[in-house]
Amino acid sequence: MATVILLRHARSAANGAGTLAGRTPGVGLDERGREQAAGLAERLAPVPLRALVASPLRRCVDTLSGLSGQRGLAVETEQDLAEVDYGDWTGRSVRDLSEEPQWKVVQQHPSAAVFPGGEGLAGVQARAVAAVRAHDARLAAEYGEEAVWLACTHGDVIKGILADALGLHLDGFQRIVVEPCSFSVVRYTDTRPFVLRINDTGTDLSGLLPAERKDTSGDAVVGGSTGG
Repeated sequence: MATVILLRHARSAANGAGTLAGRTPGVGLDERGREQAAGLAERLAPVPLRALVASPLRRCVDTLSGLSGQRGLAVETEQDLAEVDYGDWTGRSVRDLSEEPQWKVVQQHPSAAVFPGGEGLAGVQARAVAAVRAHDARLAAEYGEEAVWLACTHGDVIKGILADALGLHLDGFQRIVVEPCSFSVVRYTDTRPFVLRINDTGTDLSGLLPAERKDTSGDAVVGGSTGG
């Protein structure tokens, strides 16, 4: 299997306004988000990406547009990485929604949360994990187990994928923080996933390179850890 960099889209206009954009069409990046997206090429410079996959929503596609041109990689869209369908909550302010009785279920027992007129978080996790694993298996078969690819999606979607990779019950996923334009990294194997990064907003991703490319000491690096 391969390694996926889970990128939350850069800051959107809805993030800045404190509203739940959901699947509202046309929600783009704000000024800060455009700056974040412009910095992706530098942050990812050492990583030999094999594919760019994104939620079809504009804020994800826009986040990858510059990187796509710089790398010469087309952005593949994947419907199963789309934002949660928040149903009747779409477009409302987070402050107002925090007064809703259902809000406590979303925060404390998300595995049981189903948004009015929308979908449940358990279903979101199931579709997103299946999509990531399918793309990962395809790219590993095509490029080998050292392949690294990037999926640009949404905060709650990434948290669901990470909870699965960490072996956490979905009710624990609200403990995970995923900021705009942050990287979280999962390496899938035949036995289990390994979570390498969570909510990384820095620039050093050299740790994702195979050992023979990053080790300059002359000593072989065995496995994923040197102990301690």
